[in-house]
Amino acid sequence: MARVLIPLPDLDFDVTEVAVPWRMLTRAGHEVVFATEEGGVAQADPLLLTGVLFGKLGAEPEACQFYHEMEDCSSFQDPLRWEDLEMREFDALLLAGGHAPGMRQYLASELLQERVASFCALERPLGAICHGVLVLARTRDPTTGRSVLASRRTTCLPRYMEGMAYGLTFWKLGRYYRTYPAYVETEVRAVLDDASVQFEKGPITIGPRGTAADDTAAFVVEDGLYVSARWPGDAYLFTKRLMSRLGAP
Repeated sequence: MARVLIPLPDLDFDVTEVAVPWRMLTRAGHEVVFATEEGGVAQADPLLLTGVLFGKLGAEPEACQFYHEMEDCSSFQDPLRWEDLEMREFDALLLAGGHAPGMRQYLASELLQERVASFCALERPLGAICHGVLVLARTRDPTTGRSVLASRRTTCLPRYMEGMAYGLTFWKLGRYYRTYPAYVETEVRAVLDDASVQFEKGPITIGPRGTAADDTAAFVVEDGLYVSARWPGDAYLFTKRLMSRLGAP
């Protein structure tokens, strides 16, 4: 059985990118440990549970079901504090995303970046999806001072997806889909040694999502023990690929 750490912000994490991996990992016999900045219980982006706009653009019903199941589990109700994390105690690290304002607590935390750098030095399975890749892009190797992603192949939330979501909703929700002035893809590309070779945008995806039974619409990038994905629609395949690096429970 592997012990997998999922750090979270207090508010606004993506329902699918956390609940789907949690459900798949625990069903496979692995232990999932959650951590928040001060040890409080985290809350997902509420609009993803009800529908972002006119009941659309939210999480799929299965992901919402998993989220409500996750809310009742003891590890979610009693998270560790980021400050107390001993990274050697974990076999894998999963960095989920989310785009609403509460995510900035997690995406910009120097404390969390220090813990992530410590984990990366262990060379153990590592997964990042959507905005979660920003945590890695901003994490510096203490020896070289470069991003821990500098030499990696990776993907993240593509600029066209982020721009399209913003374009469809800004009249109602303002900058809800634009977490920072810079696009996620722009910031991730900037830390890579050669983005033209290392960054993989994947096929143009508008609407269809991967499911537990069908990975046709999903896309991930695998680079050794590191797995990355673009958005919630990749969550099932992303988790499968990360789990394949954990070994049998």
